[in-house]
Amino acid sequence: MSLVPPGSTIGILGGGQLGRMLAIAAAELGYRTHIYCPEATAPASEVAALNTVATYDNAKAMAEFAKKVSVVTYEFENIPAAPVEALAKLVPVFPSPAVLSISQHRLKEKTAIKHLGIGTAPFAAVNSLAALKEAANSIGLPAVLKTCRMGYDGKGQVMVKMQDELEAAWSTLKTDDAILEGFVNFTMEISVIVARNEAGEVACYPAVENIHKHHILAETIAPARISEALATKAEQVARTIAEGLKLVGLMAVEMFVTDDGDILVNETAPRPHNSGHWTIDACITSQFAQTVRAVCGLPLGSTRALCNARMLNLIGDEVNEWPRYAAMENAKLHLYGKAEARPGRKMGHVTLLLAK
Repeated sequence: MSLVPPGSTIGILGGGQLGRMLAIAAAELGYRTHIYCPEATAPASEVAALNTVATYDNAKAMAEFAKKVSVVTYEFENIPAAPVEALAKLVPVFPSPAVLSISQHRLKEKTAIKHLGIGTAPFAAVNSLAALKEAANSIGLPAVLKTCRMGYDGKGQVMVKMQDELEAAWSTLKTDDAILEGFVNFTMEISVIVARNEAGEVACYPAVENIHKHHILAETIAPARISEALATKAEQVARTIAEGLKLVGLMAVEMFVTDDGDILVNETAPRPHNSGHWTIDACITSQFAQTVRAVCGLPLGSTRALCNARMLNLIGDEVNEWPRYAAMENAKLHLYGKAEARPGRKMGHVTLLLAK
């Protein structure tokens, strides 16, 4: 791949807040962006040079989109794989359809991570109630039954504590493509954002601590309150995954810190991530600028933190607290331009800049 120079147009699949912040970062580096998504009033569309409103399986619209961009990336991974594979024959797409396919299917993801020699919770494929019962006997309970595709923010999964709960859990998911994962006793959830360009250059952001409420990220603390040795190990895990998958672009690697001080990978996301929002204000290079650099073949930017930070998601009606944050000296407020606040909907975030 040759360098995609500033002045070119970057295509972005998806029009949510991640696409919005990605488009803003691209503009700062001199790039135009073209948003492709089914929604006419998506947050990213407000700040992009071009917009295509069409479904992802619209082959004609995708082909026209490809003609107008120099490279394509995405801001969420729940995009049908077949249209992305077809698009990649017309224009470079990063991360690759192969990486996307792994990250959007939990069984493929866990299997790929295991093959890289990295620890995960014990897991087994489940395609029937009988298979679920067999997996439960093998892995043990409690365990978490998850759909292999489309689950996020706690959706598409159910905790199973007792054998007599298996049948109800299976009927709840309404799928024959599932995975049973052993329950992990952990002290903390952490994540590392890692970037890799096509030249093989890799850069990791410091490991951060993530606090969830109702399965939705509520707060990120940067850096994570863990030992230096454990932070280094977490970064090495992320680097190994990026190199093993031949990532081109950006990826978040979410991990559990176990009770005995080990690290287990939970899942990956091959795009900018909620836990990396703090980098906009507290790092030399934001995760969004880094994404642009990686997919366009630029040298990767420094991931050094300028200060410590605490990122708070503004979910639902919490966005109404924006005047308080706007008045705080050490707060950087980011609102996503969404018209309606609904329970569980991410409306914005605020980053509190703290002394090291």
